[in-house]
Amino acid sequence: MTQRAVAIVGGGIGGLAAAVALHRRGWRVEVLERAGEFTEIGAGISLWPNALRALDALGLADAVRALGTVEATGGVRDRRGRWLSRTDNAELARRFGHPLVVLHRADLLRVLTDALPAESLRSGSEVSTVREDGHLPVIVHRGGESRPDLVVGADGLRSVVRRALWPAAAGPRYAGYTAWRMVTEPLAEPPREGAATWGRGERFGYTALSGGRMYCFATASLPAGAASRSSEYAELLGRFGSWPDPIPALLAAVPAGAVLRHDLYDLPPLPSFVRGRVALVGDAAHAMTPNLGQGACQALEDAVTLAHCLDATPDVAAALRSYDGLRRPRTQAITRRSARLGAVGQLSWPPAVLLRDTAARLTPTRATLRAMTPVLGWTVPGAPAPR
Repeated sequence: MTQRAVAIVGGGIGGLAAAVALHRRGWRVEVLERAGEFTEIGAGISLWPNALRALDALGLADAVRALGTVEATGGVRDRRGRWLSRTDNAELARRFGHPLVVLHRADLLRVLTDALPAESLRSGSEVSTVREDGHLPVIVHRGGESRPDLVVGADGLRSVVRRALWPAAAGPRYAGYTAWRMVTEPLAEPPREGAATWGRGERFGYTALSGGRMYCFATASLPAGAASRSSEYAELLGRFGSWPDPIPALLAAVPAGAVLRHDLYDLPPLPSFVRGRVALVGDAAHAMTPNLGQGACQALEDAVTLAHCLDATPDVAAALRSYDGLRRPRTQAITRRSARLGAVGQLSWPPAVLLRDTAARLTPTRATLRAMTPVLGWTVPGAPAPR
């Protein structure tokens, strides 16, 4: 049988995971990444039980867990530092089979790239367009043209693949707030618990990485495209420098030039994630705000599900239709849920903030975990559901 070929546009988490899944099923894989190297900088990533289940299917969960950190507990605090809710990671693992693991994005990408042949990774290969030409898709990139059996668009929020083949689709929409991300230097005594602290139109969160470092993130309701008057680090100090401990100490441990800032967007629902022999995965299909920590988790689910569907039938177009039916309703529902949670977290009117914080404090932990079951209880297609 002739080996089937796939061109994957984008070398982020979703694209590399799809490459690993298809490579291990005998596909000839080509990953086209416009950047000069396959890497991520400056940020941590939370991998929830559903993501670890997907990584298990790829044979990579143990390698990822070895590089990550599992906190004992985490939760949400109010502006005065009082706990509104807490989650025990052991209970999370008991319910869903895996704990919450946090690691640096660059470490996850390294695990994924190490699982692929070096010749399949093509950095500096910017894609200009994708078009349909009869039976096979045509992909035009810096090195020429390719006519693979399958194209996977994994090129993010402003996907070239999506714009080329879904020209009528609505573009990304601004969530109404911007985000800062940063990693501290190693701390002598890092916090034992992670937390997200809710203020009025602002939030600050932190969670542990390996080596005594902490991954921190913050949000503020600002117009899209707003810029700090001096530096992003100075902006953070001005906004969060007097917040409850340990936030001031964490900010003091952040290198001043290591703060990343990005406005947050999500993607309006697409009518389909597939067209012919082209499929979208990850942010290219369903970019979501980070409020549920599910962006990369859903991209990993996409990759595993896509490979499963392609295993089920030799008809690529039919397999992609199955993929769309499995992934689109789920990811679009999670996108909506994440947007709602973000709107709650960014409330600024004092009576609404008081009501939000009171409701969070009175909600039992078991109810919170039960509400997360539709998200975290996902299983690999064809695998038995967790007990």
